[in-house]
Amino acid sequence: MPRTTTSPRRTNQVRIIGGQWKRTPLPVADRPGLRPTPDRVRETLFNWLGQDLSGWHCVDAFAGTGALGLEAASRGAADVLLVEAEGALVDQIRAIVRKLDAGNVRIQRGNALSVLASLPAGSVDLVFLDPPFESDLFDKALAAARPALKEGGFVYLEAPAAWEGEALARHGLEAVRYLKAGAVHGHLLRRTA
Repeated sequence: MPRTTTSPRRTNQVRIIGGQWKRTPLPVADRPGLRPTPDRVRETLFNWLGQDLSGWHCVDAFAGTGALGLEAASRGAADVLLVEAEGALVDQIRAIVRKLDAGNVRIQRGNALSVLASLPAGSVDLVFLDPPFESDLFDKALAAARPALKEGGFVYLEAPAAWEGEALARHGLEAVRYLKAGAVHGHLLRRTA
């Protein structure tokens, strides 16, 4: 029987794709609803935002693996808050942050909506919202994130369907960029005046 020469592909990890921690693997726990943002989508998002986020204050509200927030930190964000409700995932993120010696990253275990609502008004440049696709948290998350945004601040929303027009306007947001990759609809949104 002939031997195959293909190497096994690890599907239980993603990698940071840019910045100072480029190529750092991030473990992906086998958890219901945990769906890390694909590499290609993250690459496109950070092309939209620019590769250098020096001085930015960011919140990854449904952190999961921490991939979105760690990408921002890797690209120089001054402060990144990773919020995750599940204890095992928080422990996993803490281990990665220790390994990276990421002084610009804070981790908070808790409810993403409550944490977003507690942030000072106008204090955040970028909020990542990637709630579980089967949840009904999208409207609530957008409503909680909007007050925390600085003028001209951004929300990256990942959802199972496209968001546009009135659905965004009622939250004081407008679409800047949009992509669809498989089941993922990625939206870069900006706070409107």
